[in-house]
Amino acid sequence: MAMTPDDAGLRLHAVRISLGERRLLDVDATIRPGRVLTIRGPSGSGKSTLFALLAGFLDPTFKASGRAILDGRDLLALAPEERGVGLMFQDALLFPHMSAGRNLTFAIPPTRKGRRSRRAQAEAMLAEVGLAGHFDRSPSTLSGGQAARVSLARTLLSEPKLLLLDEPFSRLDADLRPDIRALVFREIAARHIPALLVTHDAQDVPPGGEVVEIGG
Repeated sequence: MAMTPDDAGLRLHAVRISLGERRLLDVDATIRPGRVLTIRGPSGSGKSTLFALLAGFLDPTFKASGRAILDGRDLLALAPEERGVGLMFQDALLFPHMSAGRNLTFAIPPTRKGRRSRRAQAEAMLAEVGLAGHFDRSPSTLSGGQAARVSLARTLLSEPKLLLLDEPFSRLDADLRPDIRALVFREIAARHIPALLVTHDAQDVPPGGEVVEIGG
């Protein structure tokens, strides 16, 4: 069955995650393409377990129920590698033995053939995030903000259908956060990717974005 416009995005239907008798979260929400839903709560409140469930690596000690429908597909019924989920974490997690550009070409889907073409895609993406000419730079020579931009570029080149942001701004210097936040949210909107952000910092919430509070 073809996807309709109403199917686009992520729909969380009565998603509940518990640990023993303790319910960690209970979420009903819809994230339209290009929008960001923020889950806020203190450390240990269970925010990251939702990411683990959606990405397919939730520890079996947790009990989960409900449905997550992404672009009309039952996400939780798919193998992790079939879900099309992109992740950004607190750390950039770049491969230290690869240049910035090689980190990007590694993420390009194998269906995109041709070494020159793949390099051109990586260079174009680096330019898009403000790092033109950085293809051959070693990750060890990048600043925190530059590494975050490379991490974002790598994630976007993997062509995710859903983007999960696990406190991706928390390790950045305070003066860098506004620019990196703006870049991330701008790319999400431009590429029409539904995104889920977990954070404990109210300043991370995009303007006009929906917020779900848990824990506390």
